[in-house]
Amino acid sequence: MLEGFRSAVRLAFVLLACLGLTGCLGTVVGTAVDVTLEVAKVPFKVAGAVVDVATPEDDEEDDED
Repeated sequence: MLEGFRSAVRLAFVLLACLGLTGCLGTVVGTAVDVTLEVAKVPFKVAGAVVDVATPEDDEEDDED
């Protein structure tokens, strides 16, 4: 009888621990996705900066004769 009670308590503890850790797992996965997206954006930001530097800005209006 006592062995069955211990098994039930152990099972309940494991289930509660699993339920409690799902929030942590979601946070870790969400952080990993955010970091991956930011890393993927870097080449586009660098390319945009290069294009901005390489292209001349037309501050002066075109002279019309």
